[in-house]
Amino acid sequence: MSLEHILLGLLREPASGYDLKTLFDERIHYFWAAELSQIYPTLQKLEREGFLSSRHAESKRGPGRRLYQTTPAGHRALRVWLQNEAGLGADRVTYLARLFLMDELGDLQGTLQYLTHLRDQFARNLSGLEAIEREWEQRKAKNPDYLTPRMFHIFLTIRNGVCMLGARVKWCDECIRRVRERIAKERSHVRTIPKHSLDAHRVRQPRTRAVLDSGGGKKRRPSPR
Repeated sequence: MSLEHILLGLLREPASGYDLKTLFDERIHYFWAAELSQIYPTLQKLEREGFLSSRHAESKRGPGRRLYQTTPAGHRALRVWLQNEAGLGADRVTYLARLFLMDELGDLQGTLQYLTHLRDQFARNLSGLEAIEREWEQRKAKNPDYLTPRMFHIFLTIRNGVCMLGARVKWCDECIRRVRERIAKERSHVRTIPKHSLDAHRVRQPRTRAVLDSGGGKKRRPSPR
């Protein structure tokens, strides 16, 4: 899966680079993210290859903008890609990579804070998708033909996002519970160390130091003058 194919699909209707960025952020962020620094170079590359065309359009709100649209060659390339077997690819999940290595910090409270923040993000995104889903269901109830073939497939991807984010929130809840249990266990272990063991350790330290200072407890012979 590549950004090039995503753009070819999104540009079946004319749009600017800024329009595309808004679409990524508001509609498809749950399965694909892209920055303007990635979008514009890719648009220019696709246009050079003949998969996109562009035109200048005036704007009432400010300077003109360049609108891009998929060409017949772009549609053919998109169809070839869509007809290939589904590829899962190798996902790079940054938040899991950080969690995987977080023992380096040696701070379970930091791990708990990280997971709590992560859960808040997942829950917020889930809430947004659920709101879209409810709105679509209401429109479909009023008009059974509301979901065109295109909208129907978009709806299916939203369902994936709802299920995926719901699972991630549940995973965060489980991890947070496990981290809290481990923190409580470590605190309990510290409280149950016998006091006499600590006192004996404090007493032994000076004795050990005295032995070292005296040369291992052996008396030194005076050096000959």
